[in-house]
Amino acid sequence: MSGVEEFRLRSIAWLDSVAATFGSEARHELSPSGDLALGRRYMAAKYEAGFSGINWPVEFGGQGLSPLHKITFDTEEMRYRMPTGYFSVSIGMPVPVLIRFGQDREWVKQRVIRALRGEEIWCQLFSEPAAGSDLAGLRTRAEPDGNGWKLNGQKLWTSWAQYSDFGVIVARTDISAFKHKGLTYYWVDMKAPGVQVRPIKLAGGDSHVNEVFFDDVKLTDAQRISPVGGGFAVAMATLMIERYAATDSAGSGPHLDLFIELARQLQINGKPALQDGRVRSAISRNYAMRRGLDAITARAMKMMEAGMEPGPEGALNKLFSVRSRQRLSELAIDLQGNTAFAFDPHSFVKEDWTASWLNAPTGRIAGGADEMLLNTIAERILGLPQDYRPDKGVPFNEIPA
Repeated sequence: MSGVEEFRLRSIAWLDSVAATFGSEARHELSPSGDLALGRRYMAAKYEAGFSGINWPVEFGGQGLSPLHKITFDTEEMRYRMPTGYFSVSIGMPVPVLIRFGQDREWVKQRVIRALRGEEIWCQLFSEPAAGSDLAGLRTRAEPDGNGWKLNGQKLWTSWAQYSDFGVIVARTDISAFKHKGLTYYWVDMKAPGVQVRPIKLAGGDSHVNEVFFDDVKLTDAQRISPVGGGFAVAMATLMIERYAATDSAGSGPHLDLFIELARQLQINGKPALQDGRVRSAISRNYAMRRGLDAITARAMKMMEAGMEPGPEGALNKLFSVRSRQRLSELAIDLQGNTAFAFDPHSFVKEDWTASWLNAPTGRIAGGADEMLLNTIAERILGLPQDYRPDKGVPFNEIPA
């Protein structure tokens, strides 16, 4: 038995042992605040059990194992629907970038361990109203102010900002430089004077994203993570540093077996929907697509096991899994008819087809919009020419607003 397989079995055994306390059944009737409190307890228990920071350095409270070990645990953990969503951005991007680029190592270590235990949450302040997928087009300004900086501007679609203690942020420090060159990367105290967070209610009833306003927020120069003007490179590292994430061919929605069970219970023209050729065809196509995506994931895992880095094929998984989830959820709603309109907007488990359909468009934006993924596939997989970019090589203050 390989070391990774032994680790997988040990992970399953531990997850089984805590599922009744932290899994989907325990979460079903909780309020958002109650679910967050349960999530903090789960993160502390996971840390004590040795399943936190799996591929992070031991000096920062991690386990010092491989990315493959991390994916193995994350893949098993997803099956139990543990309350980890509040911490996914924090652990996924800001904290790893602190480990890599933070200068005060003792302070960073304290932040890392508290984040792993669920005691502190970090958010990522990138997107803006006028610069969604175009990170280099952001307009939030950080201007010199004595020995530090003064931050003004707005960020949008910031996940879990309402619960965050800290955040990482990219701001423009030179409007006369090319748009990729005039950016600087900082960390910010989300409780500092001048920081205002406003949750945004989504169509499905969830409010995990926010708009965040900065009004003369003071930053010390010790909060600067990148060289002045070198923020874009660190921002790209942030987006790439956790590429070894567990992938889900269900697009983070209900799994196919739940749709099959639903089709057994419903009827079309007096017969079980599962006997209808159109429904069976949809199931077959969906199954084939998911198996193809699972094969891409398996190939990526084998590459990591061999010490290689997987290529851009992961864009295919993100693009097609969420689109598939949206179409399958729509078919489930159609089969249920009027009864599908009743759903729980506060449900934290992903077994509700109507909630899945309402929230699927968010999944097609978060972590890279469809258009960005299509560009990745076109340019990096198919080798097609890059899109025409009229703002390339133009000083930012000469680009039309």
